[in-house]
Amino acid sequence: MTDVAEHLPDTVEHAASTPDVALPFRELGLKPDEYRRIVDLLGRRPTAAELAMYSVMWSEHCSYKSSKTHLRQFGEKTTDAMREHLLVGIGENAGVVDIGQGWAVTFKVESHNHPSYVEPYQGAATGVGGIVRDIISMGARPVAVMDQLRFGAVDHPDTARVVHGVVAGVGGYGNCLGLPNIGGETEFDPSYQGNPLVNALCLGVLRHEDIHLANASGAGNKVVLFGARTGGDGIGGASILASETFEGGMPSKRPSVQVGDPFMEKVLIECCLELYAADVVEGIQDLGAAGISCATSELASNGDGGMHVDLEKVLLRDPTLTAGEILMSESQERMMAVVAPDKLDRFLEITAKWDVETAVIGEVTGTGRLTIDHHGHRIVDVDPRTVAHEGPVYDRPYARPAWQDELNDDAASARHLPRPADGETLREQVLQLVASPNLASKSWVTDQYDRYVQGNTALAQPDDAGVVRVDETTGLGVALSTDANGRFTKLDPRTGARQALAEAYRNVATVGARPLAVTDCLNFGSPEDPDSMWQLVEAVTGLADACRELGVPVTGGNVSLYNGTGEPGRIDSSINPTPVVGVLGVLDDVARATPSGWTEEGLAVYLLGTTALELDGSAWADVVHHHLGGLPPRVDLDAERALAEVLLAAADGTARAAHDLSTGGLAQALVDAVTRFGVGADLDLTGVAERDGVDLATLLFAESGARAIVAVAPADAARLEQLAADHGVPAALLGTTGSAALAVAGAFTLPVDELRQASSATLPAYFG
Repeated sequence: MTDVAEHLPDTVEHAASTPDVALPFRELGLKPDEYRRIVDLLGRRPTAAELAMYSVMWSEHCSYKSSKTHLRQFGEKTTDAMREHLLVGIGENAGVVDIGQGWAVTFKVESHNHPSYVEPYQGAATGVGGIVRDIISMGARPVAVMDQLRFGAVDHPDTARVVHGVVAGVGGYGNCLGLPNIGGETEFDPSYQGNPLVNALCLGVLRHEDIHLANASGAGNKVVLFGARTGGDGIGGASILASETFEGGMPSKRPSVQVGDPFMEKVLIECCLELYAADVVEGIQDLGAAGISCATSELASNGDGGMHVDLEKVLLRDPTLTAGEILMSESQERMMAVVAPDKLDRFLEITAKWDVETAVIGEVTGTGRLTIDHHGHRIVDVDPRTVAHEGPVYDRPYARPAWQDELNDDAASARHLPRPADGETLREQVLQLVASPNLASKSWVTDQYDRYVQGNTALAQPDDAGVVRVDETTGLGVALSTDANGRFTKLDPRTGARQALAEAYRNVATVGARPLAVTDCLNFGSPEDPDSMWQLVEAVTGLADACRELGVPVTGGNVSLYNGTGEPGRIDSSINPTPVVGVLGVLDDVARATPSGWTEEGLAVYLLGTTALELDGSAWADVVHHHLGGLPPRVDLDAERALAEVLLAAADGTARAAHDLSTGGLAQALVDAVTRFGVGADLDLTGVAERDGVDLATLLFAESGARAIVAVAPADAARLEQLAADHGVPAALLGTTGSAALAVAGAFTLPVDELRQASSATLPAYFG
């Protein structure tokens, strides 16, 4: 067979006449049967440029070929009632939700996991940049970001490299854009050692009439590429890097990571917003994974005709790039717009004003084909739908892992993990948990992020949810929380996904916002491993069912697979499955958002909800006993909904502070509440422990759901109790706020300063 490199340029005509030319499809991540399918679709072998396009667009990261068949549940299980506030749903760059008064918000979370391991700073920075451009492309102004970070063991020699790079990348890019980072999570676990998770979320604000979609319609309209020049960085980056494991040593597994320029992106934001205001954009698409391959094929596929592009008109940083490399490059800070000819001059005036380089590279046609020429040579002639939307869809085999039963049988209660019965041991274990990496203060991380830039942040970390004002006149705003529990999901993927939704839903309600919509980022192992595929299917099913039960629709999201480096079939072959769930809620006035800690003495502290002997998978089992086994806490969505209604009603000023109970249980919630503003509490937990039939250690450390602590003025105590009774939510008075310590009668007294010191010293001790 003859190599294609001997016959450059590899035109469509040449491809048709040389069927036996060898193409490096394996190196580009395509399987032999996928390559044969491309040949069948074209009726000939692909050109080198076409192969480049199909390889990136048919990658797992871009096509969702292993998850698509299961992700359909999110749409199928969305009822008409759930669509009431949904303006744009799954399938666009991001979902758009109506929040009232003519305002809408768009939000989405995506992964940039594999690039962030290879090159942590740029991997994380460009992850933020990419999700921000998704929000811009919807017609919105980005107003806030969040991040979900998972790293390997805190004391592993390589963890510091990844942590320093990722945190600096997230903070550096977001801070330069002037976007507040309002929340997220940072956790450590050995399962993420070779596969850290960097999930970035962006929130944008727009009026209803400002929504823009990604489609190329109207024959004769111009295709315009604007922003940064196209370079050799990130060729096949996220699209291929995130679609394979790191094993095997093939060059395609470690392509270069994209390089970000946040100052260029900031200019691009303002330029796009002015273009929208001038009404000169018919359709728009950001360039992220798969670069020009994605933008051209998706715009054309979503439109009503076709598209022609002259590739030599693309502005390059590196003139030596081949046509295939130009198509595959994932260089950052680029957008592609469809512009009517009579609006082109005005479009170019605006981009020139912002000093944004712009090139008209093609036009919309009526052929139904995507054709691309390079210096007069036809190198691409395809049906764009076969590239963008009709790639392979796999029904991968999946089965409950052989090790799952043994893991579930190894329960904390069955093993009789010793629970402390005396006050001194309780005191020691509370301090031990407070100082553990996953419960310790994350201020070392979050202090590197600007949380209040733009002046619209009402709440941010370490509060339960981030809250941002949308309308300065009325105070209308939104709350966001992103949550995941990989340990629970390892024990039971279906329940773990439901737990993630329940926690995010609860967090949003705790600050006083009504939960409205969901985005998700599903981080799992290899879909070619039946164990990991089973975890994914179970999690998707559980999340879709739970969203329907709570009445909150999934508006969009991301799937990140191949997060594993071990031998398939083993319990440790991949990361703890980590379905990140983000819930968005609406507040009529952000000035009334409920903080997570109390600021004054003499408040009555209540526990809402009940506690069960649910220690499996808990932080206590992990930190004190280094144990993972059993089944996660039961998820009661009716109880979650009832609790949310109480919290929402109490946000009228009744609740002075509120904090959900999740990781670390009641003990951690109390520690968070007293250290937030330095006001302690005197509590007696005997009565509620007797009511729930649990010992004091279980009451403090169990992670049962549908619980929160609420602090109210004594005059409002009766109202809170009545609200709880009206909604069937058990309420128990624990004590009052005051003093400079967290004091639990008959058990321990922990000075607030000691708790703060224990919590704040952990991450700096490891990372400086």
